[in-house]
Amino acid sequence: MIFLDLSNKYIFDGSFGIERETLRVNEAGQLAQTPHPFPNDKYLDKDFCENQLELITPVCGSIDSLIKNLDKLDKKARATLLKQGEYLWLYSNPPCFETVNDIPIAKFNNDKLFKLNYRLNLEKRYGKRLMLYSGIHFNFSFSEKLLQSMCGDTDYKKFKTKLYFRMSKQICRYSWLLVLLTAASPVYDISLNTDHLSGDGFDGYSSRRNSDKGYWNNFIPVLDYSSLRTYIDSIRSYINRGVLFSAGELYLPIRLKPSGNNSLDALEKNGINHIELRMFDINPLTPLGMFREDMEFAHYFLIYLLSLPDFEFTPQLQKAAVENHRSAAKYDLSHIRINGYSAVDAAIGMLTDMEIYFTSFPHITDNIRKQKRKINENKRYCVEVYNKFGKNYKEEMLKMIKSSSN
Repeated sequence: MIFLDLSNKYIFDGSFGIERETLRVNEAGQLAQTPHPFPNDKYLDKDFCENQLELITPVCGSIDSLIKNLDKLDKKARATLLKQGEYLWLYSNPPCFETVNDIPIAKFNNDKLFKLNYRLNLEKRYGKRLMLYSGIHFNFSFSEKLLQSMCGDTDYKKFKTKLYFRMSKQICRYSWLLVLLTAASPVYDISLNTDHLSGDGFDGYSSRRNSDKGYWNNFIPVLDYSSLRTYIDSIRSYINRGVLFSAGELYLPIRLKPSGNNSLDALEKNGINHIELRMFDINPLTPLGMFREDMEFAHYFLIYLLSLPDFEFTPQLQKAAVENHRSAAKYDLSHIRINGYSAVDAAIGMLTDMEIYFTSFPHITDNIRKQKRKINENKRYCVEVYNKFGKNYKEEMLKMIKSSSN
């Protein structure tokens, strides 16, 4: 049994990090074909393609620090790109492109050649188009002082791993709520579907990358959550059978991260160091791609999830979790069902439980009420984005990113 005492003075302490993917575009809003402009900067990396710029903050001790570091990287990236007539396409769906030949796979050499080979394998299995989806990964860990104060006489490494492992099941089960509250990519250019076409597209999704049209494996992975060891073994089983190239190809809403090198061997040896949430859209309504209140809500949500009773994460529940996550990426709330219930009722019910849980913390209950208003008053980001960019998607988005870079 893990008991999280809200009166613990370290309860809201933690470590935070963000990885924000964005595409580089030229003056015309086309995918930039220039080499990655930050070849030796570990905080300004590239992802699948050469023109996909990833901003990686250092580990931060607060959300205030996280925002300052993200803003610093964002300004640095924009200033450099502006000198070469390029901009950050601050949106999860890509701009218009003519053919997949406009998507150059990221170049790696020497000791990083394995990264190129991995991307070539991804291209064969999924095609290039899916790789253009961009998002925000939110990394979190509780403070060591908090965990040590909770650990007691238990082996600390085992306690820490057990806590994060238990929390990971809850995140997977309830990831749909974060999608419902933060989805922000309803419109897209139809070149994402077919070569040599362009125009505004809307398929009834609030977030295409989180929907059934998004970046998922060709099957629903079922893992053994009996323990971290069985969990790792079940991933290795998929790799050994050739169903996955590596653990990095496991496309689920969260990842368990070890300290040091990110590998299954390190996870097995060192245990879980932090959790990575991978479901957040880039929100074009804010210059950094994610609002402070959503970062804060994600933090509170993780704390709240540890208060829920543990459960057996059966194959049936794992499949239902993925289905719920995809369903939450639909635009029309009246069409969304979560475990057979109205998505509105399910979301408001969970937010109300959170409100009760944090009743002694007015600043948190204020945040939760804002999240409720998104649902009750139809003020979700996807609605505002649709109203702002739903017509003339390319022109309006390009106008917005240019104005935000000057």
